[in-house]
Amino acid sequence: MPETSREVRLAARPVGEPRPSDFALAEVPVGEPGAGEVLVRNDWMSVDPYMRGRMNDVKSYTPPFKLGAALDGAAVGTVIASESSDVPVGVTVLHGAGWREHAVLPAAHVRVVDTSIAPARAYLGALGMVGLTAYAGLVRIAPVEKGDVVFVSGAAGAVGILAGRIARHLSAARVIGSAGGPDKARRLVEEFGYDAAIDYRTGDLAEQLATAAPDGIDVYFDNVGGDHLQAALSALNTNGRVALCGAISVYNAAEPVPGPDNLALAIGKRLSLRGFIVTDHQNLAVEYAQLAAGWLADGSLNYSETVVDGIDNAVDAFLGLLRGANTGKMLVRLNTSAD
Repeated sequence: MPETSREVRLAARPVGEPRPSDFALAEVPVGEPGAGEVLVRNDWMSVDPYMRGRMNDVKSYTPPFKLGAALDGAAVGTVIASESSDVPVGVTVLHGAGWREHAVLPAAHVRVVDTSIAPARAYLGALGMVGLTAYAGLVRIAPVEKGDVVFVSGAAGAVGILAGRIARHLSAARVIGSAGGPDKARRLVEEFGYDAAIDYRTGDLAEQLATAAPDGIDVYFDNVGGDHLQAALSALNTNGRVALCGAISVYNAAEPVPGPDNLALAIGKRLSLRGFIVTDHQNLAVEYAQLAAGWLADGSLNYSETVVDGIDNAVDAFLGLLRGANTGKMLVRLNTSAD
């Protein structure tokens, strides 16, 4: 068992875009598990856009990170010591103590995952909260009906790639995604099953959406906010539905950002706009996991990952995520031998 482990701490609360100096890498002793606890060697950890909000000292749906303390987030790892008969040494577990190489946790706070159906890291993406987010948004928040035209912003991100695939499984007639840059836009169509892709960096977003969806859109899955939400409001058909999942375009804003100036369209079009948090929809998890496992097996839930190696590069991975450096799920591999 290792004597020390490294962890990433929040050193200062960012103002605007986070900087490397807002974080610190610390070396700490590795504790031994007590009764009912396990020691986990983290193999993979997730960095996610919602973590930016937790760096602010404001009330939200999740508590803010504490200054001087290790960050946390989803991770998968291997149990290397156990004082619980329910979670033996050698199993792979999913838990919430990421941003560190080792974690001592109550056995009740980890979930053993089945690596025979998918690699462990898939439980941080397609088989985890990311996939469930896309699924809940499209079956419960803004339900896709057969023949719908669906628009997804941030479509080359972790949730966006899966949202496009899931919309297709829900019998959407046409799925349109937006992404930044020609390579990402090309991959949306060639690899990830989108019918059309918009490169929002190349020009008028509303005009590009109107070209991609000449008869309008019925469902908008919003990961971006800002100008994407404004363009979607103009393109939505009567009784259109919007799942407000994220607003990454404004997460680093130091001042309040104006909302869409065409929100009044929601009245005449009888639109439904609903925000959601995936943790409120855990009762869909079993249903989604069963479907997703089948889709992974038959190759119809193709997705992508961007991998950064080492906890010493975890902050760079997070900062890159906020700048759009990833395609699909941004992961940090903490154990170099992990698959």
